Amino acid sequence: MSRKSVICIVSALVLLSSQLLFVGHDQPRLGSAQRSSTPPSVVQVGALLDLGTAGGRASRAAISLALEDFYASQPGSATTVALHVADCKDDEITATSAAIDLLKNFKVQTIIGPKTSTQARFIIGLGNQTNVPILSYAATSPYLSAKQSKYFVRTALNDASQVPAIASLIQYFNWRQVVPIYEDSDFGRGIIPYLVDALQDVDAHVPYRSVIPSVPTDDQIKAELNKLMTMQTRVFVVHMSSDIAARLFVLAHDAGMLTDGYAWIVTDSVGNMFSGLDQNTINSMQGVLGLRPYVPPSDKLLNFPVRFVSRYRQQNPGAPDPANPNVFHLSAYDTAWAIAAALRKVGPLTLGFQMPSPQNSNSSNDLSMLGVSQDGPGLIDAIRATRFQGISGEFALVEGQRQASIFEIINVIGNSYNSPGFWTPKFGLSKYLISSSGKSATAGLSTVIWPGGSGQTPRGWEWPVAGKRLQIAVPVKPSLNPFVNVKKNEVTGKFDVTGYCIDIFEAVMQEMPYAVPYEYVPVVDPNIATNMTMSYSEICYQVFLKKYVAMVGDTTIIINRSSYVDFTLPYTESGVQMVVPMKENWSKSLWVFLKPIEPVLWAAILALFLFTGLVVWFAEHKENRDFSGSPGNQLVTIAYFNFQALLAVPTDPKLKKWLSKFAIINLVLLVWLLEKLYSASLTSMMTVRQLQPTVVDLNQLISNGDYIGYQGGSFVKDLLKSLKVDEHKIRHYGSTDQYAEALMKWSWNGGVAAIFDEIPYLKVFMSKHCRNHSILGRVYKTGGFGFVFPKGSPLVADSRAILKVTEGEEIVGIERKWFGDEVVCNSQANAIEPGYVITWSSLRGVLFITIGLWAVAAIIYIVMLFRPRQGGQVHEEVAELDIDHVHGNGQENINWHIRRDSHLLIHLRGNPPPLLAPPPPPPPPPPPPPSPPPPPEPAPPPPPEPVPEPPAAPEGRGRGQLRQVELPAMLPADEAGIERHYEQRN
Repeated sequence: MSRKSVICIVSALVLLSSQLLFVGHDQPRLGSAQRSSTPPSVVQVGALLDLGTAGGRASRAAISLALEDFYASQPGSATTVALHVADCKDDEITATSAAIDLLKNFKVQTIIGPKTSTQARFIIGLGNQTNVPILSYAATSPYLSAKQSKYFVRTALNDASQVPAIASLIQYFNWRQVVPIYEDSDFGRGIIPYLVDALQDVDAHVPYRSVIPSVPTDDQIKAELNKLMTMQTRVFVVHMSSDIAARLFVLAHDAGMLTDGYAWIVTDSVGNMFSGLDQNTINSMQGVLGLRPYVPPSDKLLNFPVRFVSRYRQQNPGAPDPANPNVFHLSAYDTAWAIAAALRKVGPLTLGFQMPSPQNSNSSNDLSMLGVSQDGPGLIDAIRATRFQGISGEFALVEGQRQASIFEIINVIGNSYNSPGFWTPKFGLSKYLISSSGKSATAGLSTVIWPGGSGQTPRGWEWPVAGKRLQIAVPVKPSLNPFVNVKKNEVTGKFDVTGYCIDIFEAVMQEMPYAVPYEYVPVVDPNIATNMTMSYSEICYQVFLKKYVAMVGDTTIIINRSSYVDFTLPYTESGVQMVVPMKENWSKSLWVFLKPIEPVLWAAILALFLFTGLVVWFAEHKENRDFSGSPGNQLVTIAYFNFQALLAVPTDPKLKKWLSKFAIINLVLLVWLLEKLYSASLTSMMTVRQLQPTVVDLNQLISNGDYIGYQGGSFVKDLLKSLKVDEHKIRHYGSTDQYAEALMKWSWNGGVAAIFDEIPYLKVFMSKHCRNHSILGRVYKTGGFGFVFPKGSPLVADSRAILKVTEGEEIVGIERKWFGDEVVCNSQANAIEPGYVITWSSLRGVLFITIGLWAVAAIIYIVMLFRPRQGGQVHEEVAELDIDHVHGNGQENINWHIRRDSHLLIHLRGNPPPLLAPPPPPPPPPPPPPSPPPPPEPAPPPPPEPVPEPPAAPEGRGRGQLRQVELPAMLPADEAGIERHYEQRN
């Protein structure tokens, strides 16, 4: 039925029901007894209460007490409240009719109530239409939002505020599955989305949602309880009205669902009403946990129950005394106080209602006759801004909603309950209230007594029916397989399931803290006559559909499977690689002598060779005549000198500078090291039999158009297709025993060029076919082998016992049983691997040391070059000796700088002409003309001393003699003196 239709029906019923619904004035002049020179302004306030219940009557007593207490504590108020209470029953139409009557006949400026969230959804619309604030102290459904309606204020807590506390309890007790039980109403359904999200955040799963009708029969409740008993989950969260919850727990207790192994948690809808439950219900709820908002103690709260009961008796003479006031009654008290406080702040409401014009109104429709409050906008703002310390705690509204702070955890024991702890948004669960100073050792909860009287926390799930075994799916292989092997017993007709994976699973189940009945169910593809297993992904999907409880086998953990099933921790290493055949390859290359050193290192050696020659030339060419001469001669000398360093320490020519000697030593040491490494590598290449893979990676297989093999039923086919391998180039094989034959045939003869499979299978294959095959190429990572369970299965968490098996000694025995002793298989030992080739990276340390020594030498050389000589001595060049050698092919020039401390010794070998022989005399000039006689000539200078004959040249020097001219250590300071000295010696 649409909302418009409901409103029309309500309008038709208002005239008939208003006299029955309206109870009348309840102390219409509360606060008018206060004497003042100016009479207070009376404000009409309505209240929608279910007066047919003790809870509704108790709320009326709390509201009247609040107004009385407020005006007693605030004398001289300019306003007073006239309270009009209407009986809204327990249905939406009656509540709406009562609200229309209050608005039409009494012009109420605000309404307290209604009781339920469903009723409030209709009343909120009336408040928005008339600008009349609606304040509810009991409508807690999250479906009702104060953000969407300006004139709606919720003074109770939103049900969603307790969801984090419930999730903390689930996480604290390490439960992985929870079943919510809720009534089928706005109130019941509103919390579920928030609860499911919060449980997911703590890694808990909701396998089922149990819905109870809003007006259920006992048979409907029993039917739902029977369904819950057939499920594994034993943790239930109950969210419904206290009346339905009381019936639920009595029936659940009779069904044996409040015994050992069960855990029940109730929300504050039941926890707040605990004091109103009868003894039979309390006896049925033994061991139940609950939540309720924490109410801080105060003097006002301490005295309130006595006054509350007294007012209840006054208003309901002859009725039984009510139970102690609960949180809803305290909230009703604070709601009335908040209205009175807001009216005091606003002052008299003088604007009244703006009534519709007669031509726009329809006398047959009461809704059209409702006026619009002109004081409503100011009044709602004042109510939302009101803050005070109420009897239920601090009253403060955030966006029209009262905020939660602390929840108390209760545990039903005996005729009452204990409080094992509290929950706060900041610190979570704690045994006691934690101050703002920080969390302490009180974190967690005190001892909880569970259903059945046990103090041990329930596991949270059980096997639902005794004797029923879990159906464990097992893949079937067409041939013997060390991982999973299924064989039918001809005698018994049953299947014998063995293998490495089976032994691991059974070892894990033995480590469980409880017994798990199970049986293996071999799974075959009905469309294949060979009884070969269906795809592993298809079996996983069967587990998802709950056809099987689990799948045990060599199942790889991959991302697309984990989206619909849960995996345990892996128990094998992960990854997919390829195995290829090896071929013999003897070194017959023309350039095999270059292979021991990689090209980059060859380039580095050449660069170092040239650099060393450059350094030697730079250091020696100025003062060592062996490195002088024409550029061509110098280049040949450098090359010849460095080439000697490659074979041995060079001895000719002589080096005079320390820098050049340092360069040669570095080069000789590096050459010595390279020679040793080069010899060893080249020897192994030329003498050892070598095997090389036929292909090296997947890209080469794709470019060659080769066929690729994989094991049937594996996900590897999908992996190859995702790697751009054509599907018609993929061939499947039933077992690893067929791999060797397929690889031997090669791609063009009905076989394959490579096999892709998971590493555990490849290891089994290589243990038998190690000699001529190799595992290589990129490793495509996977999750390894794991056991498969449905999403949220409690066995997944408990199967962490896998770690006890895989980290202990038991795994060694299982591996030896199925794979034998470990076989060392180095399939690439005979191939030319990067380890045989001398690489740049293998000599990085030596090269770095060489570079470091060069850097130190460069620094020393620069320092010596620019540092002044010790003792202040300065080498002063006093002369320069030039020697020109003129011969038939040209002329050569040699130049020396001569300093004061120089010692020049010239040796002439061979058979030179006389040293410094005078040039031949020029031809005689023509006779001069006669001239007067010349004056007498001076006496001629004495002849120079004869040069002593040098000793005879030793044999082997050739013909000629050796002449020697030696200059003294100290020469004259001028060129003229040198020439005179030279002439005197010659």
